[in-house]
Amino acid sequence: MKKSLVIGIVVVSIIAIAYFGFKGFYNGMVKAEEQVNAQWGNVENQYQRRADLVPNLVATVKGYAEHEQSTLEGVIEARAKATQVSIDPTNLNEQTMAQFQQVQGELGSAINRLLVSVEAYPDLKANQNFLDLQAQLEGTENRIATERTRFNESAQKYNALIRSFPTNLVANMFGFYAKPYFKSQEGADKAPEVKF
Repeated sequence: MKKSLVIGIVVVSIIAIAYFGFKGFYNGMVKAEEQVNAQWGNVENQYQRRADLVPNLVATVKGYAEHEQSTLEGVIEARAKATQVSIDPTNLNEQTMAQFQQVQGELGSAINRLLVSVEAYPDLKANQNFLDLQAQLEGTENRIATERTRFNESAQKYNALIRSFPTNLVANMFGFYAKPYFKSQEGADKAPEVKF
């Protein structure tokens, strides 16, 4: 009788330990994945902020820079592409991240080309609306960089968690997969040329 009671207690103890250990691993991965998803939302918010500033920028420049029609159209087209790409954070992978970065990079390049073309219009450069928009764009670009860094940090913590033993066993059973990182754009390692 005592022997079966001891065996029963041992079996129940092992089941309880396995249950609470498994539960802890699973819940830890869910929390880490939710942090990555929330951080992705912050990244998208900042990109949306930039996209929302573009129509005001284009309208302000349009009044002064009539000869820059192709540049303005390029910005509008790039904005349209960038706002059409929507990614579900639960399905982030290298391919979707690369697609997202590509269209956002195209919009950033188009905005930069527009800002460079503005140099030929001293009246526009002195316009307070333009200066305010330029400052807002600069602030938004800084926010984007910050949120991308935070996303990468949360993705790194999540990826390390799901790849660590024994959590990786639970991760594989329940379909927790590594999240991709934001990467620098091609040529970002080279300083831009400044010509006067």
